Amino acid sequence: MRMVDVIDKKRQGGELTAAELQFFVDGVVQKTIPDYQVSALLMAIYFQGMTAREQTTLTMTMMNSGDHLDLSPIPGIKVDKHSTGGVGDKTSLPLAAMVAALGIPVPMISGRGLGHTGGTLDKLEAIPGFQVDLSEAAFINQVKEIGLAIVGATGEVAPADKRIYALRDVTDTVDSIPLIASSIMSKKIASGTDALVIDVKTGAGAFMKQTADAKKLATALVEIGRQAGLDCKAIISDMNQPLGHKVGNALEIEETLDLLKGKGPADLLELVLTLGSEMAVMGKKAANREAGQKLLEETIADGSALAKFKQMIIAQGGDGRVVDDYSLLPHAKDQVVVTADRAGVISQLTADEIGVAAMLLGGGRQTASDQLDYGVGIEVHHKLGDRVAVGDPLFTIHSNQADLTEVKALLAKSLRIGDQAPRLPLVYEWVD
Repeated sequence: MRMVDVIDKKRQGGELTAAELQFFVDGVVQKTIPDYQVSALLMAIYFQGMTAREQTTLTMTMMNSGDHLDLSPIPGIKVDKHSTGGVGDKTSLPLAAMVAALGIPVPMISGRGLGHTGGTLDKLEAIPGFQVDLSEAAFINQVKEIGLAIVGATGEVAPADKRIYALRDVTDTVDSIPLIASSIMSKKIASGTDALVIDVKTGAGAFMKQTADAKKLATALVEIGRQAGLDCKAIISDMNQPLGHKVGNALEIEETLDLLKGKGPADLLELVLTLGSEMAVMGKKAANREAGQKLLEETIADGSALAKFKQMIIAQGGDGRVVDDYSLLPHAKDQVVVTADRAGVISQLTADEIGVAAMLLGGGRQTASDQLDYGVGIEVHHKLGDRVAVGDPLFTIHSNQADLTEVKALLAKSLRIGDQAPRLPLVYEWVD
């Protein structure tokens, strides 16, 4: 078999066989196929797409290219959550603690941010001492003991995906539905969880700008999960504006703690309850989503979710005092307020430009090797539809930089004040 023939077949719109996909994945892992030929096939897939069978076969082949986590020592139904990424999206943090407080094991393997989207691991590392790199044994033991752990990938989980993703990032093939679906699901299936809820973002701050494309991706993810024997459901949620009011690693830890104390932003709480209610059903703790939502609300009211989050911080080497003392988190030296120059209604608040602004401050990565400044970020004081007067604060820039010209220009571009705002739902639909 020759790689050039595989590329040619897909370039002409053919359906690749299991043997051809196995040949491709083996060559990626063993590095017997050069980058230019891997990239050529990725571009052919980008333009020609893949059938449902191809997507599932590619996913399972990538999954079988590396280690599999055996979570059977953990009793109960293990439930995980994945997001396709967004700006201000700290959902996994309070969600995992609330679901674990119901007695459902949450073994969460998360990633880092790149570009304008933030990473769950980066946010957690803003907590002094917090360790995201645990051995497989330590990861399993922690979930057994406290019901919760949020870590980076252990071992060589889906190693084919690492090389493929790196090439996708530099060949402009990131937003290919078959490639996104196989990347996400190969890692999630290999992680050994029993059930998975996926949050597929749509809008200006998401990979899937159009809701129709988000629906296609969500459907592909659920189909792959089901064919692999995984209880899997997805929602499509809005990412035209940032989630919550804070964008930046330490700032998002603060907002997580605020939510767990019952004083978090309404949109973040709504999304957490939506996702968590299905996780409660999957974990056999609730008969339906309505009952699951009530149980989750109780974990905030009785303090059990906050206690669970603190328990996880301490178990992973972090300073548990941050739960009550935010001054222990990193903070930028300067806070610069941007105010409204006219009165009206917030009619535009573009998430990706705000995310890029936070990245330029040092809160995100332009390349995988960039070092983060955990204390920087942006507070977004108003959301779409809010009415403002002249001089009202729009943003607070938390910065350690002297020159904020580019950051301020991006924030000015992201926001418009008009006479009315579009009505956008936070959650568009379930795909199950």
